[in-house]
Amino acid sequence: MTTTAPLQFVSLLGSLRKASFNAAVARALPGIAPEGVGVTPLGSIGDFPHYSQDVQEEGYPAAVTAMAQQIAAADAVVIVTPEYNYSVPGVLKNAIDWLSRVSPQPLAEKPVAIITASPGMIGGARAQYHLRQSLVFLDAYVLNRPEAMIGQVMGKVDARTLELVDAATREFLRGQLGALAALVRRVSPRTTA
Repeated sequence: MTTTAPLQFVSLLGSLRKASFNAAVARALPGIAPEGVGVTPLGSIGDFPHYSQDVQEEGYPAAVTAMAQQIAAADAVVIVTPEYNYSVPGVLKNAIDWLSRVSPQPLAEKPVAIITASPGMIGGARAQYHLRQSLVFLDAYVLNRPEAMIGQVMGKVDARTLELVDAATREFLRGQLGALAALVRRVSPRTTA
């Protein structure tokens, strides 16, 4: 008899701002995840130094190796990020550059979902597509649908508590996490016993 094993996802936040709308979205994920799915936040990518091969040759920073190990051990990654200047924040690109150099590469063949949130109407779509290009190069299994681009996010997060309160957005993200779980089960035979 085949049973479904519980899944463990990690979330990677592409923002450093204390009052970040994207951080509010990321904090909501554990509470809205479907049954059988846990979501644990990764450490701050702000702890990574600027990528330099000179620094790499001296040894990988502890924050990089710790995150790489957490990603490698997880069933999937959920990246939650704002859009800066029609692209991903530099700090997120820096983190991806560091993680791409760890061997074995932790994002290779790893299911990944992307969530972008923005005060604008299109919810960070340009950042999402730039991020997808990097993830394709890293051979990640990026979830194609549903795409989660949360527009006008300031109306969906409580300004006082910084909690994602919009019921429709929470339900949509729950569905995306469910779709990611289905992708994990299709591509990772170890998730069934």
